[in-house]
Amino acid sequence: MIIGSISENREIEKRISITPDIIKKYIDLGFKIQLPKDYGNHLGISDKQYTDLGVEILNNENEILNNSDILVQLNLYNDDQVSNLRENQILIGTFNATQNKDAIQKISSRKINIFSLELLPRITRAQSMDILSSQANLAGYKAVIDSFAFFQKAIPMMMTAAGTIPAAKVLVVGAGVAGLQAIATAKRMGSIVFATDVRMASKEQVESLGGKFLVVEGADNLETEGGYAKEASEDFKKKQEDLLSETLKKIDIVICTALIPGKKAPVIIKENMIMNMQPGSVIYDLAALQGGNTAKTEVDKIVDINGVKIMGERNILNKLPVSASTLYAKNLFNFVSNLYNKKESKININLEDEIITKTLVK
Repeated sequence: MIIGSISENREIEKRISITPDIIKKYIDLGFKIQLPKDYGNHLGISDKQYTDLGVEILNNENEILNNSDILVQLNLYNDDQVSNLRENQILIGTFNATQNKDAIQKISSRKINIFSLELLPRITRAQSMDILSSQANLAGYKAVIDSFAFFQKAIPMMMTAAGTIPAAKVLVVGAGVAGLQAIATAKRMGSIVFATDVRMASKEQVESLGGKFLVVEGADNLETEGGYAKEASEDFKKKQEDLLSETLKKIDIVICTALIPGKKAPVIIKENMIMNMQPGSVIYDLAALQGGNTAKTEVDKIVDINGVKIMGERNILNKLPVSASTLYAKNLFNFVSNLYNKKESKININLEDEIITKTLVK
């Protein structure tokens, strides 16, 4: 049985789906692996590293698309690539299934099984496959690092004979996986950290990391059964806006991470709130691609509003592609392991398995 992957469009995606450290595990399961020439070259991984581990390197990506029983990717294939697929193949990746229904339908109509791992259920057994958490951890970390690099003052409190420089004040909007990592990173670097979230359940987590949780008056736990944030009422939004309007006046750096699965990102920081911030402050919006948590976020641009810089990138993980690929490849392997019956050496799409049924898209 063959598992394969082809190169992504590297102008928009530098991560890869099969890394050298996962090869032996696939071979031990009974797989042969096929990859295209220069698959990991841009990450410092040579073809020789792969071939030494038992990978077959092919010059023609179309052969890989046609040969493979399982294909692992980050993004959906284009029409030309889809034309090389065959019936009963399995395609696994993170395909933004709620936004790409037409493209997915076009592929599944060819009798190809598509699994989109952002749909994984929030259950213990699926944690090792959770691509959202592994990638969000890195994103939260990198957003803080980039924001601090852009900020033109020291981050920790600095005491000198000439006087004291106060610690930077950081606000994290959204205390999910990315937000919690942002809090931890900002705290480790010596800043004073505040956080807000619609889910009251996150208060204890924020405080355990040394952050100060901003409680909206009358807040309820706006959390789905799966542990994600759900949309707030208009009354809650107004109270949250009032609280943030005052808080932002004394904040130096804001990290925005608030997302609602399958929906546009909520606009939490309005233009008037930005106007009241101190010139020189920085906002990093991790929700930029989903519309942004600020009223002025633009994808892949640095927007200056009254001296406040707002940053939002299409794919911040392109700045950490080696680490992101390593984690993503492990998530994929764990998912494939769950699909594969090693004793019978075949794929078992068990529709009684919640992991399978939640991620299988048509």
